[in-house]
Amino acid sequence: MKKLFLVMALVIAVLAAYLLWPSDEGRIRKLFHDAAKAAEAGDVDAIMAKISYSYSDDYGMSYLMLKEQLKTQFTGLSDIHVEYDEMKIDVAGGRATAELKLRVVATLGTETGYILGDIKTPLTLKVALEKEHAKWLITRVERIGGNAPPGL
Repeated sequence: MKKLFLVMALVIAVLAAYLLWPSDEGRIRKLFHDAAKAAEAGDVDAIMAKISYSYSDDYGMSYLMLKEQLKTQFTGLSDIHVEYDEMKIDVAGGRATAELKLRVVATLGTETGYILGDIKTPLTLKVALEKEHAKWLITRVERIGGNAPPGL
């Protein structure tokens, strides 16, 4: 009877772990959710926690340059609201890509408006991610289309 109970407990534990353990896609979606919340709070350090130290892109940005640019961009901004949708995620081993449409509205002084994307044309991004120490981090961002300030 004890053996049957132990086997059933083990089967239930394995099944629960399988069902409750987040998938890689779920972890990536959470990464973007957390990064959007950090951006809305203007928390550069929380955003950078989602970025790999080996980050690089076609615009010549590295991890440190990106951090400094974000600090500059957040200066004076308030009431930041981040919207993203139509996220497509492809995971292949320890690498993944996510494509999403992004809009960011913020207030600078007394002016409020879109700073990334707009109502008709969101900024479309392709984001490369790698799993580093069991944690997904952004390694590259590529602008595919939409409205953005120069350099992004």
